[in-house]
Amino acid sequence: MKFRVTIRKSGAADEDRVIDAPSRFAVYEEVQKEEGSVVKIAEGNGGLAMPAWLSISFGTGVKHIEIIRFAKNLAAMLHAGLSLARALSVIERQSDNKRMKVVTTGLSDSIKRGLSFHEALASYPKIFSELFIAMVKAGEESGSLTESLKVVSLQMERSEELARKVKGAMIYPSIVITAIVIVGVLMLIYVVPTLTATFTELHVRIPAATQAIVALSGFLVHHVIIVFAALLALIVGGVAFIRSRVGNNVLLTIALHLPVVGELVRETFSARAARTLSSLLSSSVPVLEALSITREVVHADKFARVVAEAETRVKKGELLSAAFANNPKLYPILMSDMLMVGEETGNVTEMMQQIAEFYEADVAEKTKDLSTIIEPVLMLLIGAGVGVFAVAMIAPIYSLSSAF
Repeated sequence: MKFRVTIRKSGAADEDRVIDAPSRFAVYEEVQKEEGSVVKIAEGNGGLAMPAWLSISFGTGVKHIEIIRFAKNLAAMLHAGLSLARALSVIERQSDNKRMKVVTTGLSDSIKRGLSFHEALASYPKIFSELFIAMVKAGEESGSLTESLKVVSLQMERSEELARKVKGAMIYPSIVITAIVIVGVLMLIYVVPTLTATFTELHVRIPAATQAIVALSGFLVHHVIIVFAALLALIVGGVAFIRSRVGNNVLLTIALHLPVVGELVRETFSARAARTLSSLLSSSVPVLEALSITREVVHADKFARVVAEAETRVKKGELLSAAFANNPKLYPILMSDMLMVGEETGNVTEMMQQIAEFYEADVAEKTKDLSTIIEPVLMLLIGAGVGVFAVAMIAPIYSLSSAF
């Protein structure tokens, strides 16, 4: 597999290079051996590339919960004394997912051929993350694979739970907004034309607001196929844009400037970074390698740049907390202060774990409060929409009754 990589070395300009490697993890290892750091990495060997906003991911056929279950079951069986190959065979027979069966069989075959477990995992980079592979490698090298699998399963479980709570808070407003749009379109297609016909027959003078609604209704009725095709294209394009790197950055910038939501986003990414660093450092992964992997796990450019800055500072012998302290608008001040205390006492791993647990609990609480805040805002928007529509359609009827 080929990767387009931008490499940064001390005292030199950034270098763009194509590296042939089995996984992203292998690319990081190769670059670190050259005393460089990966600034940017993407699959492919260059040439004509699609714009970032057109890139869409269609999944791997394996859900995150299945990877978590895989790590937990494997840790339990290894702890019970089963060999790795036998444990993988048991998991393969238990799995109901066809894709996961193929992957597990492939891992077992690779191990039987003499590959280490982390090398076998690296053959499936779209299923097993850099974090997962790094944790397994550290566990194999230190002789504590079972513990590493337990830690990575816990890390993934907490991250999944955090993401689920944030998404759950968005379900209610999404359903309400969708319902409003559907009801509004049906009113414009079926109700407004009837009232318009009545106004026309009675030669009623129509105000500007009513004329706008009537014109919109007429366009919908006469071009319904075009409208729905455009709406479908807008939804597909919107989803593609949001899931792309450019769209994700735009959405993140907007979210950071919103009241309540901005704080929720900052704490979510802080929890993710702290949990990842804590998991990696507790498995004896070197701090520079841990920061490189954390940068990939954090993913969002704004937050990942701070982790990259921390990596650069650590290489220069500076404190890890300095980079987070210089970016209080992204990572809360509490995180840098607690991390600084951890560095002073020599308990960075434990402190990062406490930071992660604190922000995970805080995010869980704030997502509940978010639903309470969103409800009255939605009611106001619905009331405003209904009010505008009612006034626009009732005004001609009122003028008609006044004439009589």
